[in-house]
Amino acid sequence: MKQPFLKGEHRNTFNWIRAQNGKDGGMKIEKIDHICFAVKDLEETKMIYKEDFGLIPALEYIAESEKIKVARYYIGEVAVEFMESTSSDGDVAKFIDSRGEGAFLISYKVDNLDNALTELKKKGKKLIDDKPRELFGNRYAFIHHPSKLHGVLTELLEGDFDINKK
Repeated sequence: MKQPFLKGEHRNTFNWIRAQNGKDGGMKIEKIDHICFAVKDLEETKMIYKEDFGLIPALEYIAESEKIKVARYYIGEVAVEFMESTSSDGDVAKFIDSRGEGAFLISYKVDNLDNALTELKKKGKKLIDDKPRELFGNRYAFIHHPSKLHGVLTELLEGDFDINKK
């Protein structure tokens, strides 16, 4: 992993902080897995990304359980997803109606989702999902309401994305 430009003592502090993640027996966040943006028109968004940046989606899919149509791009190790609602009563549609298009979700990959959820419950945190959902080889859970984390839905996820697994 490429480190940010830090010199001397600051670089040592950065490395120490990274090494502490999960050492206290708590959850270990391994990386940002993906970031999602809610859009009204997925085709228009794909066209802009192709024309302006030369990017095409690595894959596209529909998640009926979440009422979304998605174009997924990979930028380095992080997936960037643009999501269009497939239903006017879907969460993405509701988000766009109340806040407009924009950053919708950040997903952190954890080493053990069950332990992470248990840890948050023991801390007295009110979770959106008390138990994991499953989709495309992943187990995931929505954690805090977006109002708790600056308007962005937060997800914890375990597993590797595999479009061939339902």
